[in-house]
Amino acid sequence: MAGNSQRRGRRLTPKAGAPKGTGGKNKDSLAGRGRTLPADERPWHKAYSGTEKLPQRTAWKQDKERRAAAEEGRAPKIGQPGTKDTTWGKGGGRGVPTAAKGRGGKPTAGRSGPRVSPGRKSNPAKDSPELLVGRNPVLESLRAQVPATALYTAQGIDVDDRVKEIVRTAADRGIAILEVGRAELDRMTGGVLHQGVGLQVPPFAYEPFEDLVTAALEQAAPLLVALDGVTDPRNLGAVIRSAAAFGAQGVFVPERRAAGITATAWRTSAGAAARVPVAQVTNLTRSLKACKEAGFVVVGLDADGQTDLYDLEAAVGPLVVVVGSEGRGLSRLVGETCDLTVSIPMVSDVESLNASVAAAVTLAEVARRRAVEV
Repeated sequence: MAGNSQRRGRRLTPKAGAPKGTGGKNKDSLAGRGRTLPADERPWHKAYSGTEKLPQRTAWKQDKERRAAAEEGRAPKIGQPGTKDTTWGKGGGRGVPTAAKGRGGKPTAGRSGPRVSPGRKSNPAKDSPELLVGRNPVLESLRAQVPATALYTAQGIDVDDRVKEIVRTAADRGIAILEVGRAELDRMTGGVLHQGVGLQVPPFAYEPFEDLVTAALEQAAPLLVALDGVTDPRNLGAVIRSAAAFGAQGVFVPERRAAGITATAWRTSAGAAARVPVAQVTNLTRSLKACKEAGFVVVGLDADGQTDLYDLEAAVGPLVVVVGSEGRGLSRLVGETCDLTVSIPMVSDVESLNASVAAAVTLAEVARRRAVEV
């Protein structure tokens, strides 16, 4: 009977109403996962045409497709390995083809950083050990005596001369060598293409800024180098190498929006990072003012500087050389804090120098002036 509330199976709770939205609770599930790699860029796909070493399983897939196509009398649906540049980044002449496009038809040329598998992200903790991957980078780092705590190799790795030297060098240095599954190494690297090897590098031990200044003032010719927003670790490594070569007692960099000492910076410094103290400062402007109060003359490198480098008389005294970022140069506050700005004489059709090159030229001139004064 209608309205009979005593019937068996009656509803005791109200019907669910219309959904009112999640309030953003599930918004992360709607976020994109980055550019999806096309088939010819996926090393695990039979259509792979990249320039990197062809994985053994991919070669097996392509060979299987060739046999199947021959039996059916058709052309094999496989890639042509070595015909498409799949290394990302601009360093060392390596980059993506200009015709390559991501989602929405947007060009991807010029994109820097390692190639990551779709849907995977790598967010290492700030103070966690860095994992350097790739056979060439790992081998170069071991040759440059970069500090390392462990070497990870994937099970079933295709051993070549580089892998043999990597394992031999790590063993000679007493570095722990651990064999892990490829899936585990994928997880550890956040999906970055690792070529079966990963070198664990401990966090760099920075020098306290106050100790850096005090140690420099104890020298006969105090000289420090400051970097203002240099974000390329290779430039940082090159500056540290120049600082070691021309007698600087230390380098200091900002904590934020600037490169720190990574395995790449260490490798570029050719081991100089082990000899030149490096400090991180919270506020670069405040640190420069502290140097001025301690008796240093602070000079900033600027293409429109008021003083010619060859006329820098302050080079013989306690000196801090400030190098600006790769693109915008010195920031406004840092430029205003400098006692003077210095320009490097150049031919008129050359606009500017790389940050590390400018630092090397300046430090060489400072060293020359100091040698003449002695």
